[in-house]
Amino acid sequence: MSATVLLLAASPMGRGRLVDAASVLPVLAAVEPSVLSGAAAATVVELADPLEPQAVLTRLRAAAAAPGPLTLFVTGQLHLDRRQRLPHLALARTTPATVRYTALPWHWLREELRLRPEGTTTILADLHADAESWRWLRERTLDAGPGVAVYGRVAPPPGRRAVGTPAYMKAVATILRSGHRPHPEQLHEQALARMDEADGPPGLVLTARRPGPATEPHAAIAACVRSGRHGDADALAARWERTALQTHGPASEEALHWAEVRADLAMLAGDPARSCRAWLTVAAARLAVGQERDAPAVESAVDRAHHQWGQLRDPVRARELGAVLAELRGRVPGRRSGALDDVRRQLRRLEGAGT
Repeated sequence: MSATVLLLAASPMGRGRLVDAASVLPVLAAVEPSVLSGAAAATVVELADPLEPQAVLTRLRAAAAAPGPLTLFVTGQLHLDRRQRLPHLALARTTPATVRYTALPWHWLREELRLRPEGTTTILADLHADAESWRWLRERTLDAGPGVAVYGRVAPPPGRRAVGTPAYMKAVATILRSGHRPHPEQLHEQALARMDEADGPPGLVLTARRPGPATEPHAAIAACVRSGRHGDADALAARWERTALQTHGPASEEALHWAEVRADLAMLAGDPARSCRAWLTVAAARLAVGQERDAPAVESAVDRAHHQWGQLRDPVRARELGAVLAELRGRVPGRRSGALDDVRRQLRRLEGAGT
């Protein structure tokens, strides 16, 4: 089965740049796709200093949906947004004041990779942190979900007006250029050893944790999706959702998690109406229990409902769900300017077409 490789290197233009992230891309691009991926055939997608987080999200979403192994090589720098204090990967237009709108939230990676089959997704990351992100990371773990292996390092802030180098990723690329791809864990260790010789301590080392038994239902569900048994996948998720409801209650994170999984499964099954309705229900439930309108899980639910609504071809369902979406968009505008106006404009078009 063909694999997918996503090469993402990004750092801000101008004085906010902590690392020359894109400098590693020519070295990585010189590696054969089969070596980058560890598979006989692979599709390689390269993103060099992208400008818009939504554009990166689109490529990430497509890569996550592709069958076969997925490897992400991520080079860049981390910042916290000022409102929620959550880590973001800075893009070309990112400044400290615009992180929330111009950088890629790290939790978007977790969300898009959530339904990937266990053991098929690897992230190799070479990241530099600003002072605030560095303090945040001293108390927390940067991961991408229980089923995703993350290897790499996060370097501390460079000296004043200094621009760091992606030494870890360059070491990874140099090893791969030999034509042999070790297991990611061995590749990681070899890169760290090669780095230490010339570049000093790596900073915070990211090492994959072994998945626990809690990931097993997700693996079974992913297997059903891969074989086209979407009804079986939803039935399994529904069973776990009922257990979570009975054990933890309807407002629990456990129950809401399984509702989100079922929303994703409806999307994968090609049922945008069911997916949209499920995401709208999740968003309303999160708001009802007091979560803030700009909480990542709330924004994500409304954004995903909006995306699925845009896929509807049945005008009756589109009008019905659009009215609910417009009400929620009024409360949760999200990060994209004009999202509520977009819903209202589409609803006017639908109403005009129905008269």
